[in-house]
This record gives sequence, C-alpha cells and structure tokens, in this order.
Amino acid sequence: MGPVSVATPMEIERPETSEEPVEVPEPDVPWVTVVHNDPVNLMSYVTYVFQAYFGYSKEKAKKLMLDVHHKGRAIVSSGTREEMERDVQAMHGYGLWATLTQDR
Repeated sequence: MGPVSVATPMEIERPETSEEPVEVPEPDVPWVTVVHNDPVNLMSYVTYVFQAYFGYSKEKAKKLMLDVHHKGRAIVSSGTREEMERDVQAMHGYGLWATLTQDR
C-alpha cells in the first residue's frame, strides 16, 4: 500500500510540471491604470477626477483627459498590481471606465 499512496501525488503533479508555464510577470515591470473613453462623462468631470483622486495639476489632468477623449484611453497611474487594482476601483467609484494591465 505504501508505494501506491506515494505514486498518487506524483501522478497529480506531473501534468502541472509538463504544461507550458503560465506567463509570470516580471517584478520590475510596473502595472498601469488605463482610463478609457466613454460617452457619458463630461471632459470637465474627468479632469476633476484626475485632480481630486491623483492630485494632478489642472494642466496634467487636462492633458490626460484629452488623451482619453482623442486617443480613446490614457495611462493615468503606474505602480504595483495592488495599487493599480485600488486605482481602478476608485475610477469605477467615480463612474469612469478603467482597467489595469502590465506596462510592457
């Protein structure tokens, strides 16, 4: 009975080690929060959100808002995955469409 119980975990582990490794993010590559254009929010409101939440100057907030408006999206912050998850949630709380991704 002993060898059977040892062989069972080995059989379970084999498929995991033979699979292609899942893409593991490099620790030094930052994550980013991306705000996307939407048909709902006014440009002045988006500028306000960037100033209020991120503490950006009016000029920087307006430039980012114009990127969102004209290019369809803008990277508004970067940092650890946890920080970007928090920022995305905050943007959702303000009613903005935001996602996080790894900056490559």
